[in-house]
Amino acid sequence: MSGIQPQGEALKKAVQWIGEQRKKDAEKSPASLADEAGFRFDLSPKDSEFLLRFVTEKTVPDTAS
Repeated sequence: MSGIQPQGEALKKAVQWIGEQRKKDAEKSPASLADEAGFRFDLSPKDSEFLLRFVTEKTVPDTAS
């Protein structure tokens, strides 16, 4: 990774990278992808924790329609 990125840019790239990886291999664990992305994009511990929660959180269907 070259140069300094604006705040939040690395996290955006990490989310995008995880999405691409999930398309290539849907069987790969979201937690392991988040861990790898943390190293790959040099995320802070706070951003790494957010990313892990973001990719492992279960979505609840909207039933309030």
